[in-house]
Amino acid sequence: MNGTNNAGPPRESRPRRPSNAKRNVAFIFALLVIVGSVLSVDIKYERLVDLPAGIWLVVYKMYFERGPDLSYLGVSIEHMVQSIEIAWVGTIIGAVLSLPIGFVAAKNVSSGIISNVFRQVLNGIRAFPELVLAVAIFIPIAGLGPVAGALAIGIHSVGTLGKLTAEVVEGIDAGPVEAARASGGRWVQIQRWGVLPQVLPEIVAFWLYRFEINIRAAAVLGVVGAGGIGFIVQQTIVFGRFPLAGTALLVVIIATILVDTVSGWVRRRIIEGVETRRIVDAEIEQPALVDGSAA
Repeated sequence: MNGTNNAGPPRESRPRRPSNAKRNVAFIFALLVIVGSVLSVDIKYERLVDLPAGIWLVVYKMYFERGPDLSYLGVSIEHMVQSIEIAWVGTIIGAVLSLPIGFVAAKNVSSGIISNVFRQVLNGIRAFPELVLAVAIFIPIAGLGPVAGALAIGIHSVGTLGKLTAEVVEGIDAGPVEAARASGGRWVQIQRWGVLPQVLPEIVAFWLYRFEINIRAAAVLGVVGAGGIGFIVQQTIVFGRFPLAGTALLVVIIATILVDTVSGWVRRRIIEGVETRRIVDAEIEQPALVDGSAA
């Protein structure tokens, strides 16, 4: 036997513990930001003690003192329908404008410079809330009413829907795109037949989810005179007509729950349909792969 020792250098019994310095620095920085924000807001902590009693007083005047005034139900439903219409029109505006912008903002569809430019445009649009767009831009242009609210919601929706569309497009399967390109398709044809069928179900689901959000935004915009039920809620509370405000808020709550339920069901059907189709395609391709490997 060879008497030489072939053993390598001695190993440590345990690996070295990774450094947590970066994590600790990040945690301390986040903690300092939170503490600084709390101190700079100048919150009147003594008034927070009275907050539950103040909320209960408003609820009591709306629903328990004399009960909601159901004679105001027709007016509340009419304005709630207007809020839903504002949200629907705004969602359509956002969907139509965000679809091409989202495609161009995707890095796997356009060049890096063009993609970055359009992404910054979407970031800039999202920086302005619907309330700011309505008060600063669209109410001075279109006047008080639902038109200004629909435009404000539509433009703000472009920023969110465009970003989501770009992210979905960037996650596509490259196979159909390569097939469309190999068959001689132009850029528009490649997007139409290679990209759009893959991303459209998820994009439609995003549109429906945005519609739910826009209903709440439409109710808030009514406070500044942009139409919808928010206007009558604000007016009834300002003038102390709490039974009328209670009826309007009930309509808002019930309508929001109904729309969210229906929209959520449709979104689940769309997503589950896509997942089911992928499973079926995988099951169809799997026997072929097994046969090919066996051969």
